[in-house]
Amino acid sequence: MSFTDLSLEDLKTYRPKVQQPEDFHDFWEATIAESRAASPALLSVTEVETCYPHLDFYDLRFAGFAGDEVCAWLAGPSGFLTGPAQPTIIQYQGYGGGRGRPGEYLHWPTCGFIHLIMDTRGQGGDYRTGDTPDPHPSSAHASGQLTNGLESRETYYYRRLITDAVRVIDAALELDCVDPGRLFTTGASQGGGLSLIAGTLHPQVQAITADVAFLGDYLRAITVADVNPYRELRRYLALYPERQAEIERTLSYFDLVNFARMGQKPALWSVALMDSCVPPSSTYGAFNEYAGEKEMVVYPYNDHEGGGHLQRLRQVEWLAQFLG
Repeated sequence: MSFTDLSLEDLKTYRPKVQQPEDFHDFWEATIAESRAASPALLSVTEVETCYPHLDFYDLRFAGFAGDEVCAWLAGPSGFLTGPAQPTIIQYQGYGGGRGRPGEYLHWPTCGFIHLIMDTRGQGGDYRTGDTPDPHPSSAHASGQLTNGLESRETYYYRRLITDAVRVIDAALELDCVDPGRLFTTGASQGGGLSLIAGTLHPQVQAITADVAFLGDYLRAITVADVNPYRELRRYLALYPERQAEIERTLSYFDLVNFARMGQKPALWSVALMDSCVPPSSTYGAFNEYAGEKEMVVYPYNDHEGGGHLQRLRQVEWLAQFLG
């Protein structure tokens, strides 16, 4: 394994060429407003049995894009659901991953947080378990989700997934046990991108953590990384080169770089310089555009696993400043 992208010195000054559409903010305000009008966010909370005596787990269902039912796991210390309001962290999964099984993610609830992990509609088959289908028609696209519906911003898959990521925060805020003043987002890879995007779009999120974030600077990334999901986009563009301009414009509505430009929340990022899946420049480019208070943790000799557990411990220490 070797460095996969620019030098660290160049990464710190790299500026992406992603263009922001003039109606970017209006598009997202309208998209989220439409889904909020379709249904209340919180649909159901059902307790599930596990082998963890000091933690409680619940199957939570919420209304995502267009009111579609989306699954999540809700967890916390015993009795948390009827107890006082507590700090809460919402986690999003990497590409191909779903919510997993109850108890699969013990880090945050054992650190004293209420933990809500969102399922990823239409994903989950590559690793871990996914339970939420995507009921909307798919287009003729490359295998995977990165080019699904890419013909327009209205039909693109990530319009639905990003809306889900915002609506799960709405659902959390309907729970009395969730402290609205101590609400955070987290995730890695695709989940890192969603953490930053949802944390930016939702005004109630206080701070954001994101590791080896995917979903940024797509057209540069496909020239650097020869792996999925970037291969999906490269294959699609190879078949439809005449669509490049319209595809580039559609992607600009979903590019982490453009959300970063409107970011205002404190955010802890991390990047791995030997990342063979998400080019460090695609993460650093969004970081360099991020408008809010920010900190980047660099792992020079790590691949896409990033800092792993070491970084999660660092996140706990960093979030302590917001707990009061």
